[in-house]
Amino acid sequence: MKQVHVVAGVLRDLRGRILLARRTLGRELAGLWEFPGGKVERGESPEAALVRELREELGIAVTVGAPVVCVAHEDVDKRLLLDVREVSHSGRPRGLEGQALAWVPLHKLSDYPMPPADRPVVEELLKRLREANGSASQTRGTALG
Repeated sequence: MKQVHVVAGVLRDLRGRILLARRTLGRELAGLWEFPGGKVERGESPEAALVRELREELGIAVTVGAPVVCVAHEDVDKRLLLDVREVSHSGRPRGLEGQALAWVPLHKLSDYPMPPADRPVVEELLKRLREANGSASQTRGTALG
């Protein structure tokens, strides 16, 4: 069975929205929304692949940050490893390969149809948001004095 290592980035704008890219016609899973990124080439590190893919697909310079989640997904003909990282960027992303782009509020990500491997990424991001909100409300609820 063919193994494919893919990297994707979680890019946020100043309002905290997350960038999704729509898979173009003629590609596997066309029309579905995904976190931008692409395949890791032989001899390439995941970080280098993500920098290259986002430059090629979106025309932006990026700095690869912390890991978000690694998703293993098996199809009929391949085994996919999706390695997702936080990414900071400079420049305005553009769909250089004809793909539509959307800046989506975190709580609306699950409204977008996505490939099966991308759905656990949304779950992880929402879990982190709930945990952060829980920590913040616990801090606010603590009275001193």
